[in-house]
Amino acid sequence: MTGIRRILYATDYSKASGRAREKAVELAKDYDAELWVVHVIAPTTAYLTEQEFGGAELYMKLEESAKQQAESSMKRLMTTLEKAKIKAKSLLLRGSPHDQIIKAAKSKKVDIIVIGTHGRTGLSKLFMGSVAGRVVSTATCPVLTVRQ
Repeated sequence: MTGIRRILYATDYSKASGRAREKAVELAKDYDAELWVVHVIAPTTAYLTEQEFGGAELYMKLEESAKQQAESSMKRLMTTLEKAKIKAKSLLLRGSPHDQIIKAAKSKKVDIIVIGTHGRTGLSKLFMGSVAGRVVSTATCPVLTVRQ
């Protein structure tokens, strides 16, 4: 691969994402490329009715907790990348993970997306879906998937 100037590394802070981070950092070093670190906070889905579970108040607490955890994890990750002398910038987004990753890749004009895959199969993949699979099938740039 030649001409890699910008890399988008998508993370959910899992072990699979950690392996992908290693590869994204390696590429960033090899090509002296800018690394965009993206985490997408998926909207909290309410499964219970208001009467059963406190409604909007609980929803807001869950949303705030998810945001705080994501911000804290991103801060730690960016500190690690800074220590490794990687030119990195972060994006915390909200929405459908695969859609937001694709939009970020286009808006930042990245040359490659690096994303981890959990390697789910069968019913687990059917019900949980595969963010990496959706990114691969809809991205307009190359996607490197790294298995856990």
